[in-house]
Amino acid sequence: MSNLIARFVKDESGATAIEYGLIAALIALAIMVGAGSLGDALNAKFNGIATSVNNS
Repeated sequence: MSNLIARFVKDESGATAIEYGLIAALIALAIMVGAGSLGDALNAKFNGIATSVNNS
């Protein structure tokens, strides 16, 4: 029984999986923020072009 508990305490595979999950979540968050700001910039640019075309 003590051997089983000792192996459980030494096992770090779960911690590694959690670390990889956190890294993947941070990368996904960075992609979402970057895509959102890119979309806002493109929307502003196209609105400016549409305004120029309508005023011509």
